[in-house]
Amino acid sequence: MDSLDEILKKHKLTKDEYNNILKILNREPNMLELQIFASMWSEHCSYKSSKKYLNGFPTKAPWVIQGPGENAGVIDIGQGMAAIFKMESHNHPSFIEPYQGAATGVGGILRDIFTMGARPVANLNSLRFGNIKRDDKIGKYQRYLVRGVVAGIGDYGNCMGVPTIGGETFFDDCYNGNILVNAFTLGICKSNEIFYGLAEGVGNPVIYVGSKTGRDGLGGAVMASDSFTEENNELRPTVQVGDPFTEKLLLESCLELFKEDYIIGIQDMGAAGLTSSSFEMAGRSGSGMVMHLDKVPAREEGMQPFEFMLSESQERMLICAKKGYEKKVLEIFKSWDLDAEVIGEVTDTGNMELFWHEKKVANIPIDPIAQEAPVLDRPIKKPNYLDDIKNIKADFSNVDVNEVFDKLMHSSEVADKSWIYKQYDSMVQTNTVKGPGSLDSSVIRVKQTDIGLSMSSDCNPRYCYIDPLGGAAAAVLESGRNVAMSGAVPKAITDCLNYGNPENPEIMWQFAKGCEGIKEACKNLNTPVVSGNVSLYNETNGEGIFPTPAIVMVGVIDDVKKSIPSFFQKKGNSVYIVGETFSDFGGSLLLKEVFDEVSGVLPKIDYKKELKLWEFVKIANEQDLLCCAKDINVGGIAVSLAKMSALSSFSVDAKVNVKQEINLFSESFSRAILEVKNDKEFEKIADRFGIVYDKIGIVDSTDIFRVNSIKKDMDTLKNNYYNTFKDLIQSDL
Repeated sequence: MDSLDEILKKHKLTKDEYNNILKILNREPNMLELQIFASMWSEHCSYKSSKKYLNGFPTKAPWVIQGPGENAGVIDIGQGMAAIFKMESHNHPSFIEPYQGAATGVGGILRDIFTMGARPVANLNSLRFGNIKRDDKIGKYQRYLVRGVVAGIGDYGNCMGVPTIGGETFFDDCYNGNILVNAFTLGICKSNEIFYGLAEGVGNPVIYVGSKTGRDGLGGAVMASDSFTEENNELRPTVQVGDPFTEKLLLESCLELFKEDYIIGIQDMGAAGLTSSSFEMAGRSGSGMVMHLDKVPAREEGMQPFEFMLSESQERMLICAKKGYEKKVLEIFKSWDLDAEVIGEVTDTGNMELFWHEKKVANIPIDPIAQEAPVLDRPIKKPNYLDDIKNIKADFSNVDVNEVFDKLMHSSEVADKSWIYKQYDSMVQTNTVKGPGSLDSSVIRVKQTDIGLSMSSDCNPRYCYIDPLGGAAAAVLESGRNVAMSGAVPKAITDCLNYGNPENPEIMWQFAKGCEGIKEACKNLNTPVVSGNVSLYNETNGEGIFPTPAIVMVGVIDDVKKSIPSFFQKKGNSVYIVGETFSDFGGSLLLKEVFDEVSGVLPKIDYKKELKLWEFVKIANEQDLLCCAKDINVGGIAVSLAKMSALSSFSVDAKVNVKQEINLFSESFSRAILEVKNDKEFEKIADRFGIVYDKIGIVDSTDIFRVNSIKKDMDTLKNNYYNTFKDLIQSDL
């Protein structure tokens, strides 16, 4: 093969990997076969750098129906129903083309859910952008990216009729060169009506359905397995182009198909398109497959076999049908004006045999490529920076708490993001009980049942930067605490592990520690990992992002009518803080906003204390003692109370028992603010649980918000909270 070194470099394959290909095939690969190996063994598809550390995640519990390894994870939620959910990344495409990158990210995760037989009922997103406050070219571009990503998410989800009910948005200079767009979808189906990505039964037909295949997204999986540099900027491939109206037809046609007993399995064509879907379906079943690529519906003329195999055109599925039911399957999809063609069949050879106008153009053993991709043991090294940032340099001695409070309330991280979530339809399907902007978790009801589902996306990258293990564990804690504060029992997580270049030993160390932290937290909290995604190479010109292991926790409320709001509800009710406050400022918002510093030691994690808080809130709620519950996190007590007042328009005159007033901004874990109806009964239960509590005031309707010596009139507080982000993001328009 001519210019082998150049060809391997272009396809991100090593010499060792190429030698392995020679052993698998017992011959040299042709170019099509080499491109298929390159896609399937890309970081994005094979997890070759991360697989070593993903092994050992807790994945089992009595309520887990399907863990990692399928299109999405599945848990039993009671009453014969199941929740199917997953989160995935679309980071690189969204930085290149924010609107289509984000839109197709939403489209892809929706297909992962409804391909398993579930109707999607809720979307979340976890977004990370660079510094939008800068006045220079970078700041302007970041504001452009925010507007494009939000429009892409909103338009796709709205057209699909799936509510976007919550999420999180974070800003830091470390994302100036690589934004993160992580999309989550949850669907509902009966627990005995779940479909899997299988292709088995010799002679069973393989059917292509959905949109025609074009050249968009060629090489996307390989592209997402590399860093951005000025040199490779012009080589960025065309980003996939989504069509939510076609996706809506595909959703409804699949759900119609699932009512019949016509198919063996079904798989979304995601990263690496027809290649990954066909190899994964056959690989899971230990089968072989024949496909005739000239029978694949084409959008463009003159397309070649490699383009059909590697295109990432959207809104496509691969189906293994039962022999004799081909016509019925085709009729369903064509009745929805979708393309549908039989393009192959299942065999018992164990090989993928590809034909082009009757000529065999590829013959690859399936098991090695689909199930036995390389597992790398990359070098790891503790980053040198950790020693430099261990001690906080900031001097708090002359800090004015009112000035700190104003600065934090003007932070892009704290300010209300209604400019974003008002572009999302959060009420379509009429199941949303607690939607975006409501603080903490979001809640939906499951129709025709009493069940509520609570879900929250969380990760604090500053925590993960100063302590990669503890920060990842804290992300699980925070998402779980948000869910617990809604009255739900946290059940399971999905994750999206966003890190820099794995070829850097310090990045691999961060990743290894992050996985260790998630394992530790999920094991101690009894919340297994049921699905997830890894996104590496989030780096531009050698500058990587902070470690960002985004976590979505899903919990179940037996009676959705008992879900708890997160902001004040009634004048005269008592306000309590539960949990202990220490001088915890490692990775805090105060350090970042006031001193431009990311340093220190992470607050102590105590899993027993965390679980006790969750159970206490659940019991107090069941006894009808709570009107609202909100966890205390970024910005501490003062910021949490301010958000609750701004959303409710109720003020509070709080006197918090802290050793020093700066601790009003401490970010100690395992704490919450609770609005209580009956003090005596509440304190009785708290004493029984051994919970530390402090009654700090009552819900009021005065014009002044007070927390110790912090004082702000309510109109100013609300104006700062609601208009800061909106004014900033619209400043270029």
